[in-house]
This record gives sequence, C-alpha cells and structure tokens, in this order.
Amino acid sequence: MTHTTSDPWQSTRVERDGLVLDVRTAGPEDGEPVVLLHGFPQTSRSWTALARLLTSGPGAEDPPVRLLAPDQRGYSPGARPAGVEDYALEELVADALAVVEATGHSSAHLVGHDWGSQVAWSVAGRHPERVRSLLAVSIPHPAAYGAALRADADQQARSAYLQDFRAPAPGPEDALLADDAAALRSLWGTTVPAEEQELDLAQLRDGALEGGLNWYRAMRRSIADTPPSTVPTTFVWGEDDAYAGAAGAHACGDHVVGDYRFVALPGVGHWVPDQAPEVLATELRARVQGRVPEDGV
Repeated sequence: MTHTTSDPWQSTRVERDGLVLDVRTAGPEDGEPVVLLHGFPQTSRSWTALARLLTSGPGAEDPPVRLLAPDQRGYSPGARPAGVEDYALEELVADALAVVEATGHSSAHLVGHDWGSQVAWSVAGRHPERVRSLLAVSIPHPAAYGAALRADADQQARSAYLQDFRAPAPGPEDALLADDAAALRSLWGTTVPAEEQELDLAQLRDGALEGGLNWYRAMRRSIADTPPSTVPTTFVWGEDDAYAGAAGAHACGDHVVGDYRFVALPGVGHWVPDQAPEVLATELRARVQGRVPEDGV
C-alpha cells in the first residue's frame, strides 16, 4: 500500500472553557463538515492518510468535505488541565461538540478511532441532533464493549492493559517511555509509519502522555450507559485487532437503532486509519452521500 507524503493540513484553534484545542483542517470551507477524533496514543496526525484521500485523492471532488481533526484534551498543549476529573467523558464530549460548532454548522459527520470512537459513540447517543452520521473505528459501542469485558474471557485478556494504564502518574508514563519508548513503539509495531511515530512521540514526551492516560484514569463504568446510536452508523473493525475482540464487535449493532453497517476487515489490526485508510474514505464518502458503498462489503 502506497501513500503520498504531501501534508494536506492547515491549522486552527478551538477554545472551550479557557482551554485551547489545536485543530488540523483540510478541504474547502464550504465542504460537508466532518470531525475526526483520534485515539490513544496517537494525535490528530493519525488521520493524515485519510485526509489525503478525501481532499486530493480519487473522488475527492465528489462530495467535497471540510475536515476538522483536533488534538484532543490532554494532547493539545493549551488543553492539559491538571485534575484527573477534568478528563471525564462528559468533558471529552463537550470538547467534541465545540469542534462541531467550529465547522460553522450545527451538526457534522463524526469519525472516531479507539478512544475517539468511544467519544463519538457518546456524542451520537446523547446528542444525535449534532451528528449527521457516525463512522466508528475499532472500538464498538461502549455497551457492547462493556458487556464483552464483563463476560468474555477473550476480551478480558485483550483489555488487561487497562488497569496498568489507570495506575497513578507517573508510573505508566515512565513505563511507556522507558528504553526509548519501547512499549509505545511495540503498540504501533510496523503498521504506523516510523516518521509518524517519532512526531507523536515528541508530543507525548512533551506532556501529552499524562493527559492521554488521564482519559483512562477518569473512565467510569457509566460509559457503558451510553444510549444507542440513532444516527446513520458504520462500524469498521479489523479482525486482527489486538484490543477489541469479536464478541463486542459483532454485538455492536444491537446498540444502533436504524441504519447500521458493519465492516469487518480480514488481516487488519487496530490501527485502521494507518492500515486501511482507503476503506474509511469509501465508507465516509458513502455516508456523506447517503448511499451504500458499491463494493457491498
């Protein structure tokens, strides 16, 4: 798979409650609004391959899209509050809604990967009027994930890292950054391009890692109470995902009311935006146009 190296991004900032989120932007300002929410331990840079396809690749002109990809709370230098409680899901959702407002529209198409997927599910479930469509990547609806975590031994094994990540600072931070960040590099493997890893690592070493881990420390069981999605929803899951197993993935549709599409990708792991951006581009374009992809996956 070959991706061009051109940088599609410009930048802006979004303010909320005294915090400033750095936001990457791409595409014409009058394009269909799309908000992209990254996961851990990546930044908004993880959407670069997708942004290239959507703004300059085949089919980029139909329909044109306006992308806003924030470095979320904890990752942006101007949005790193000190308290763990400041990273509760309610705050993350409110940040995402502030970025939706920054599109200049009352609603937008929402795309989320990993933790960004959890936030996106919550925005869609609690504020459906603000979401034109949802494209969730890798992590299923929180209720499906929670049920699997309680009852499925396979998912329990895949999620064993959660307790380590929730330990008080700086324990997990020190462990992940030790030996030239060997543990973080092992998470990404060779799927995430080396140059992208180095750029994200620089940001993580500069303070973003504690903020990112605070998302885990602030996580409550109530996340599983996220309402079902009632907006047009697509869930994309790599069958080789090391962290999200089949039980939760296949139960995801039980928590969507109405239009739902499940795309399982053989041979693809957790880092879908890096490994299969073409699939995400196809699925998002279909949602923007209100149609089913021609491939019928």
